Amino acid sequence: MPVELTVADGQPVLAQELEERVSAAVQAALASEGRAELEVSVHLGDDGLLESLNRQYRGIQAPTDVLSFRLLEDGEALPPGVEAALGDVVISLPRAHQQALAYGHSLERELCYLAVHGTLHLLGHDDTEPEDAERMARLAERVLAGMGVGR
Repeated sequence: MPVELTVADGQPVLAQELEERVSAAVQAALASEGRAELEVSVHLGDDGLLESLNRQYRGIQAPTDVLSFRLLEDGEALPPGVEAALGDVVISLPRAHQQALAYGHSLERELCYLAVHGTLHLLGHDDTEPEDAERMARLAERVLAGMGVGR
């Protein structure tokens, strides 16, 4: 299974169809980079989890919508018994709900966008510079459009 999706305790259970769409978004992002064989884990948590991870790994004391954790550094070999794991994407489900409302689109679209964005980070894309962020957003929009998820 290329995508494993888990929902943290205390978070609302997603409809099976929505889980499948988020998984499909990750698979589409991997395929867009010619890396469909890789596996990604997606975890849906809350703002507290994202804030804790953001503080621990980035030194930022604030929640965020999505974080990515690559399993290996570039060029590093996979451990024995691990065939294609790329890393983990962690999404704040409450923040995704808030952003969907703020942007005037569906929760499906927001979760898919965040899943694609996180996967693109795992694949080596960066958005620290404005032009890189624009390029990454365009790529994410192309992936979503290709799977029929509009604005």
